[in-house]
Amino acid sequence: MADKQNMINKIKKAIISLSDKSDIKLVLNTLEKYKVNVISSGGTSKEIKKLGFKCTEVSEYTNTDEILDGRVKTLHPKLYAGILNKRESKSHKKELRKNNYDEIDLVIVNFYPFEAKLKNTKNHNKLIENIDIGGPSLVRAAAKNYKYTTVLTSPHQYKEFILNIKKNKGSTSLEFRKKLSQEAFNFTAYYDSVISEYLNSENKDFFPIKKTFHGNLVEVLRYGENPHQQSAIYSKQNNLDISKLSGKKLSYNNYNDIYAALNISQTLPKNTGTVIVKHASPCGVSVNDDKIESFKEALACDPISAFGGIVSCNFKINKKIALELNKIFLEVIIGLGFDKESLKLLRKKKNLRLIDASKLGKQNLNNITSHFDSLLLQSTDDKIFTKNNFKVVSKIKPSKKIMDDLIFAFNICRNVKSNAIVLTKNSSTIGIGSGQPSRLDSCKIAINKMQKFQKISENDIILGASDAFFPFVDGIEILVQNGVSAIIQPSGSIRDKEIIKFADKLGVILVFSKTRHFKH
Repeated sequence: MADKQNMINKIKKAIISLSDKSDIKLVLNTLEKYKVNVISSGGTSKEIKKLGFKCTEVSEYTNTDEILDGRVKTLHPKLYAGILNKRESKSHKKELRKNNYDEIDLVIVNFYPFEAKLKNTKNHNKLIENIDIGGPSLVRAAAKNYKYTTVLTSPHQYKEFILNIKKNKGSTSLEFRKKLSQEAFNFTAYYDSVISEYLNSENKDFFPIKKTFHGNLVEVLRYGENPHQQSAIYSKQNNLDISKLSGKKLSYNNYNDIYAALNISQTLPKNTGTVIVKHASPCGVSVNDDKIESFKEALACDPISAFGGIVSCNFKINKKIALELNKIFLEVIIGLGFDKESLKLLRKKKNLRLIDASKLGKQNLNNITSHFDSLLLQSTDDKIFTKNNFKVVSKIKPSKKIMDDLIFAFNICRNVKSNAIVLTKNSSTIGIGSGQPSRLDSCKIAINKMQKFQKISENDIILGASDAFFPFVDGIEILVQNGVSAIIQPSGSIRDKEIIKFADKLGVILVFSKTRHFKH
């Protein structure tokens, strides 16, 4: 049996104002069945009549014409009093009778498509005109008064609404109205945050006094980093720029690894390069025009760590590459598309996730980290390196090839957890030391990896990159003792002159970066 509150809340009158008019016929059929009177305006009323249903124009209902080119049409006390009155309040009932106002029990509203317009135009005036005022006001009023009023803000809610009103014989349940209220305030908050972010950007106010974030739920994940943690992924768009073509459901850790790999892939030359990531850290990167060799060289950097890892190919994957990838156990393979033969081959491993990143955008504007009740916000370290960012400070000067390879090494280094040391040869990593409190320890780990997995000859040119300056000569000394002949590091130490003098004494190339690149 319907509870007492539901008996009070029989839906008799509704106001409908929609930008997205999809599936509204489903609701109109139900409202007609329960003899609900509909108020509407503008394009929505035309659509309702076109579909063969009756409705009363807002201007006719309020006896007030739309003004200011339609900017003011639903902002009227007759509508808001009808929505906001407390049904059991004698004083509210008296005021409604005095003003000849009726109760409005159902509000179905969605807003001017500001977010969609933002994707299609940079015209500021057009965007301002697509900021909805009346719609959000109606929704907020109905959501506040959910005890009596039902509010729908999305076509996704229509089927559940129809089931609920049928179950309650023309009413809706309090529990359902409360849920819709929550969704409505989420909806208005999201809408306002999109607008505020746009205006912040227009004013170049990247850190405003009040900051809001918006996102659309993509998926609730099985769990977070560990089974006892809850997790979900959101996107500023309605979906992600990457798409899963095959394999098991992606986990929190999978997504973390995928984006770590893509952050590096996007810095590599177009249509070339392979990145292998494990636990969000690179364990092998190679740039080679021969795509199969690129993968083999990346794998050779640390084949043990690559086991069960993520491979990101900065190119379209074909059958030949797929055959190589298929030889080892991987959790995820990312490509800028897959041809039919490679998909057919790789899909045989049912658990292997295949990710198409061909539509991934280039912008990654902010990094956000949460601690207790605080949020740390920073722009991304996506600086594009050119030779102007670096200064050769040693007596021995690098060739163009060595300089290009040093910049490659430094680029990979900034994507490695600090303290970071990266050793490379011919635009391929051969040793990576990461995440150590001591830079010297990171040097030792990188050297150990190189000696374990590489065959180094006397003629090989080994390069070393550090994400921050060497505070003492011991770091450079241990690298040179193990075959490194050129080093790239940021400047800024009080011992920079001492480091340069030491490099010249050892006869190695030393290049300073003008910027530091920690990754904590």
